[in-house]
Amino acid sequence: TNRSTRAARVSEADRRRDPASADPMAPAAARILVLVLAVATSLAGRADALRSLGVGDGAEAAAQGDYAVDLNATSFDAFLTASREQFAVVEFFAHWCPACRNYKPHYEKVAKLFNGPNAAHPGRILMARVDCASKVNVDLCSRFSVDHYPFLLWGPPPKFANTKWDRKQEKSDIKLIDDGRTAERLLMWINKQLESSFTLDDKKYENENMLPNSTSDPKQVVQAIYDVEEATAHALQIILEHKMIKADTRDSLIRFLQILVAHHPSKRCRRGSAELLINFDDHWPSNLSLSSQDSSKLLESVAADNHKICGKEVPRGYWIFCRGSKSETRGFSCGLWVLLHSLTVQIGDGESQSTFTSICDFIHNFFICEECRKHFYDMCSSVSVPFKSARDLSLWLWSTHNKVNERLMKEEKDMGTGDPSFPKAIWPPKALCPSCYRSSSRTSDGALQVDWNEDEVFPFLVNYYGKTLVSSYKETYMESLQGRTQVGAALADDASSSHAARVPIGAALGVAAASCTFGALACFWRTQQKNRKYSYRLHSLKKI
Repeated sequence: TNRSTRAARVSEADRRRDPASADPMAPAAARILVLVLAVATSLAGRADALRSLGVGDGAEAAAQGDYAVDLNATSFDAFLTASREQFAVVEFFAHWCPACRNYKPHYEKVAKLFNGPNAAHPGRILMARVDCASKVNVDLCSRFSVDHYPFLLWGPPPKFANTKWDRKQEKSDIKLIDDGRTAERLLMWINKQLESSFTLDDKKYENENMLPNSTSDPKQVVQAIYDVEEATAHALQIILEHKMIKADTRDSLIRFLQILVAHHPSKRCRRGSAELLINFDDHWPSNLSLSSQDSSKLLESVAADNHKICGKEVPRGYWIFCRGSKSETRGFSCGLWVLLHSLTVQIGDGESQSTFTSICDFIHNFFICEECRKHFYDMCSSVSVPFKSARDLSLWLWSTHNKVNERLMKEEKDMGTGDPSFPKAIWPPKALCPSCYRSSSRTSDGALQVDWNEDEVFPFLVNYYGKTLVSSYKETYMESLQGRTQVGAALADDASSSHAARVPIGAALGVAAASCTFGALACFWRTQQKNRKYSYRLHSLKKI
């Protein structure tokens, strides 16, 4: 009996020191944590494959002059499959080859234009290299019939993955670059392929005439997924830096995160939002004032992990679809609009009113531009009838966006502050959706008036911001490697959030159980945390 009593006391003491140890979820959570740490450790040595992303050691390498991405047999297929660029140039070389060493500065001059956060033309071309003198790459170089150094190939990145190539193939998307022995000649060859006019002197934000027309070209929206990720991470960064999570705002952030868990078009942002929800009560307890010293420490710890909401690679520090011709135009506001449109076309009818409220509250509480925030909330407040369908909410947000554009169009014209390459306009243009227009005319002051066919506008929005955007998502090389572990099996959800269940999102459990695994995990763990704390306090009171 004494032995049992001592054992009970030891067990109780252990629980007092660590209440989580009494939680049956703790062993499973610990195993998941160990697996995650193991994956992170195993991937730590692969920083060279991040050079073009401008993060971690890759950013430091770029600062030292290396902009091309070093790939090997392990990373080659996964990295190119996940590449967001439209085309890739791959140099096969040997590190012992004097001609290759002399060619490297030429190759880096071109790579600097396309790779890295300060690239003049990000998102257009991936510049990569493979060292064929490394034993691990012998079979890879043989796959592409490399018979001399340096050996340059061109093509869409995914076409390089899991394939063989030789110059005798008549029909192939991969081409041999036969005239690229200097930076000037290589860039000239690229310009011929793209019908472009890039120069080695191009600088960031100084090439207005070369920017793709993302507002009228439907093919460009596929790259918006990366800007949506960038905007998501940037929004959280602003919230943390300005200490905007307070007693009267924390609930609105939780509700918005619940929507992101279920419907964010990016898989890794859904995962990151779920992880933030799981730990939300630990970082921002409802009874803790953010002005306290303890809260400041918690805030700093979350800020250090901010980039994880959309993966370790985000934020990247640059924009692709939302890139303006000036550093101060487009960017974050464009990415945030795309995110909101994407959310409204993926929800179910039963979620429409709660999603509307969550979006309005999020902008009202966390969008730091005072005038913009006020204008948006005024439009929210003017809605008198609750939304009953996703169609109505999608069309309301689209109409609201056009009203904002009309107002800014006049202001930017008067002040000369707009983007000359992307002036504010009524959207979508007729060239992008001719069936959306019943008729159009110009007022005396030149403003465009359109009689819209909303029966055509809504399916256009669903396809543009839903199917096209979500289907463009590809995991990065780092994530694709993580996906091979059992960690991904525990936390993975469907590749497309278009399969999410259509239910109201009054609480995290409702969202999660009906829509995606991440939400379920988030809510279940948060519930376990609350129950654990409550049980521990109750037990302590009984002991007293």
